[in-house]
Amino acid sequence: MTHPPLTRDLHRRKGPPPVRFLGDLSLARPRVHEGCGPARRGFAMLVARALEGPVFWIHPGWLPERLNPEGMLRFIAPGRVTFLTLRRPEDLLWTMEESLRAGLVPLTVIDLPNPPGLTPMRRLQLAAETGAAEGKLPPLGLVLTPGDGGAQGAESRWHMRGAHDAGQTGWRLSRRRARGEPPAAWRIEAKAGSLSLRPEEAELA
Repeated sequence: MTHPPLTRDLHRRKGPPPVRFLGDLSLARPRVHEGCGPARRGFAMLVARALEGPVFWIHPGWLPERLNPEGMLRFIAPGRVTFLTLRRPEDLLWTMEESLRAGLVPLTVIDLPNPPGLTPMRRLQLAAETGAAEGKLPPLGLVLTPGDGGAQGAESRWHMRGAHDAGQTGWRLSRRRARGEPPAAWRIEAKAGSLSLRPEEAELA
C-alpha cells in the first residue's frame, strides 16, 4: 500500500477553502499574498470586499499616503478597517506577524515602501499557518508593495493599475505569479454599483 507524499500542495487541498474575491479569482488561506502596482490598495479593497469581519491595515506613519474613506465606500464600509499606523520600521512586519498568528482577524494588510525579503516572508507564512491551527479562523495576509513588487516567498503576486476610459471606471488586474496557476490578466469595470470581469492578454513581468 502506498501513501501520497506530504507535500505543501496536499496540505493546501485539505485546508480551508480559498477566498474568491472576484468571479473565479481566489486567494489561498492561510497564506500571505502580494499586491503591487499603482492600484494595489484597490486590490486590497477587492479582497476585503469578499470577506466578512474586521480588517487590520498596517501603515508606516512616516509616509503621507492614506486611504480615502469615500473611495473605500465603493468596496467596503470604512468602519470595518482598523488602521495601525506605526512609527518604527521594525514594528511593521512584527505587527503583521502577531496579527496572523492570533488567528482572530480574517484579513491583515500591510502597506510597505519596499518588498520584504525571504526570511520575514517565511515568518509571515508560518504565522498564518499557526493562526489557522490555533486561532478561531484561517487568516489571510496581504503585503502591498510599490511598482512591480518582488516580495520573496509570497504565495502569489498580483499587479493592479487604473485603466479608465471616458465615462468608465476600470482597472487592469494581472496575476504575475501564483503556485499552480499561470500568469493571466483581466479588465475590471465598475458599472451601476457592481464589478464586471473579462480576460485580457497577460502581462509577463
